[in-house]
Amino acid sequence: MQILAKTPRGLEEVAAARIREAVGGDVTPRPGGFLGLVAIDGLENPEAALKRIYGEVPEVEYAYLILKEVDAELEAIAAAAASVAREKFSAGETFAVRTTRRGSHSFTSVDVNIRAGAAVQDATGADVDLTNPDKILWVEIIGERAYIAVTPGKAVRRKLWPGKHPVLHFLRRISFIQLPYLGEGSNRMGVRIGRAAQAFELGELVVAPYRPVDMDELLGFLKGLAEGRDARLRVQRRTYARDVHRVPIRLYNLYQLVRERRGEPIMVTDPTGIPVGKAFREIADAFLWGGRVNVLAGAREGVPKGVFRFATVVVDLCPGVTFATEHTIPAAVEAIVASLEAEGVLSRFGD
Repeated sequence: MQILAKTPRGLEEVAAARIREAVGGDVTPRPGGFLGLVAIDGLENPEAALKRIYGEVPEVEYAYLILKEVDAELEAIAAAAASVAREKFSAGETFAVRTTRRGSHSFTSVDVNIRAGAAVQDATGADVDLTNPDKILWVEIIGERAYIAVTPGKAVRRKLWPGKHPVLHFLRRISFIQLPYLGEGSNRMGVRIGRAAQAFELGELVVAPYRPVDMDELLGFLKGLAEGRDARLRVQRRTYARDVHRVPIRLYNLYQLVRERRGEPIMVTDPTGIPVGKAFREIADAFLWGGRVNVLAGAREGVPKGVFRFATVVVDLCPGVTFATEHTIPAAVEAIVASLEAEGVLSRFGD
């Protein structure tokens, strides 16, 4: 095998056909019966073929030039990894080993990472950097054979890298104050808003009527909020490798809430406000004080105008467009994150 390509599962045949058209050679989808793989061999110029595959075959997500092929045995893999590293690593570079094991073996992928990593360090003196390595040494095990490849660390798209800062701790300072959505569809709307609030793990979601409302309509909305929040929470707890913040949902009179929170930053979303791009400084400043930040949103009707006098900033999230109530949380969060990024707050406090 000269090149190993990875595709979404189920697209192996399609990717193989595109690869044949682009570079020729002997192309085998699902080598060893393993999904998501295409093996390529018989190429006159594998380096040029790899470039063409990346340039012409979007069905391929990653493709590696295979530098060594050995038996799928721990010591053989470690020796091959050291040999490749001596040839491909430069002085002072950091590295990480990434192993994918397919088939039945007496060792795990972690065992390979540890043993191959130690062999590479002994051979080159390179330091391990699992977060942002200069080079990645790939060990692709397919049945009884192991294939070694090397790519730059930046070849792998990561969720976070140096200079890109997490925002979750900023979002947990947000108290999102939502006027209740009443009438037809209140329960369905509640589900959507509850899911959105939990998706961003906001500090709290406050339902804030400002005048008497029908109990049954409000109850339907509140039940929907709880249902949507809990549904998203279950997904997060299954998939996140960290503790998940369960967004509390509270009920409070709007005017009393604003009265009690005077002195705290209050951001009102309203079509009469200034565009987000002109409000970056005001939004960012709201987060610099270190405490709770209140974000107010209407539902079918806007936030009462008397509240505007108590606002730090009134923002039009999308000038000229009136969007559905369930879109307000994502739009507001996007505006806040863009402001924090534009004003340098994330680079100062984002870690």
